Amino acid sequence: MNQSQKRLINWLLVVGVVILAVTPLMLIRDSEFGGADKQAEKLITEIQPKYKPWFKSLFEPPSGEIESLLFALQAALGAGVVGYAIGLYKGRSQPQKPEE
Repeated sequence: MNQSQKRLINWLLVVGVVILAVTPLMLIRDSEFGGADKQAEKLITEIQPKYKPWFKSLFEPPSGEIESLLFALQAALGAGVVGYAIGLYKGRSQPQKPEE
């Protein structure tokens, strides 16, 4: 497989990921994508109306957009660490080429 074929495959993979990420947002209109924490809190208060949380968050973001930004940054940082570790171990497992 030559270099141009590898580039084409990489670009096709990137386009595929973008399509997979955007399609649900385009198909499901006027809906709110809430987190599991809010759903769990709602269900708990339905079952036990007098329930009071025993832990309060240390930092409450001022808006939902900032909360989403922080979550995305956390995901990107985690993906970077995992990608680095995979690349490091892959590089270690390949035999070294003698220098010319």
